[in-house]
Amino acid sequence: MSSDNGAAPIPAVGPEAGPGEDLKARQMPDGRLTAKRDAPVGGQAVLEGVMMRGVSNWAVAVRTPEGEIEVEREGIVSWARRHRTLRWPVIRGIVALAESMKIGFKALGISANAQLEDEEEEPQEIGGFAWGAMIVFSLALAVGLFFVIPVGLTSLVKDQLGSAFLFWLVEGVLRTAIFIGYIVAISRVHDLRRVFEYHGAEHKTISCYEAEDELVPERATLYSRLHPRCGTSFLLIVMVLAIFVFAPLGRPEWYWLVLSRILGVPLIAGLSYEVIKWAGTNRDKGWVRGIMWPGLMLQNLTTREPDLEQLEVAVAALKSVLEVERPEDNADLEPIEIVA
Repeated sequence: MSSDNGAAPIPAVGPEAGPGEDLKARQMPDGRLTAKRDAPVGGQAVLEGVMMRGVSNWAVAVRTPEGEIEVEREGIVSWARRHRTLRWPVIRGIVALAESMKIGFKALGISANAQLEDEEEEPQEIGGFAWGAMIVFSLALAVGLFFVIPVGLTSLVKDQLGSAFLFWLVEGVLRTAIFIGYIVAISRVHDLRRVFEYHGAEHKTISCYEAEDELVPERATLYSRLHPRCGTSFLLIVMVLAIFVFAPLGRPEWYWLVLSRILGVPLIAGLSYEVIKWAGTNRDKGWVRGIMWPGLMLQNLTTREPDLEQLEVAVAALKSVLEVERPEDNADLEPIEIVA
């Protein structure tokens, strides 16, 4: 088994692996390793850093302008612990995504504040109201771009399409095309390259941990920057599932169409969570890997190969989480399925 640059062979991983065999990991399309199992950890790339989340806590590690790694950790009590109904299929996905978004924006705020420099006075931190407003704006932008605009444009020609089947098919193709175009566009933004590199570091570090390999930057380099539970793959599933969820609604008036797309987002997100949860659990099946292949290919645009210093930050974040994470914390909860 060799790395994607054709240099040195990739060694087997895990304590049970003998010479030339690999019992804990397998190759991804880029030629590097990924784990054969899921672990209840997730994460997100932030500004010059990585947030990692477990079941009972999360941590964000950031490389400061001075070159030091700062780690901040917080405990969490998952919303799913509060009511059994919040752990029901589909509902648990909506809850998990809302919770992950809240933590993710808070981690982003921590990383942004860590980059602020002012030689004359203390840095002015970005407040909670500002981040709250950004969450609302981001959600409105996403719903508008990927759901309202496609149905609005398709409605302009619905009389020419002649059937409900063609209507939802054209809308679905248009929605998916807008999404892929958006991914391609942001992948070419030079200022986001560092974030994409930290995104790759996050994936590599999680896969290294899931494969039960030694959690150090040098070992993490062996693993793929593509991950079956990535948020990029999740969003592609959202775009495709939306085609089938909206199909039974036919072609009502435009205002009902727009309202249905807005109100249907949580349902589609919950269903997509179940799909990616299932795919993560069954990642070792060839036909499942085939289904997930398009999402993995999109990750080539939203991740970049990190250097050892970036991997050091990601490892620091995950190790901080694992310092206080206990096996019993996972007993009554589903694993965290979205990597980000």
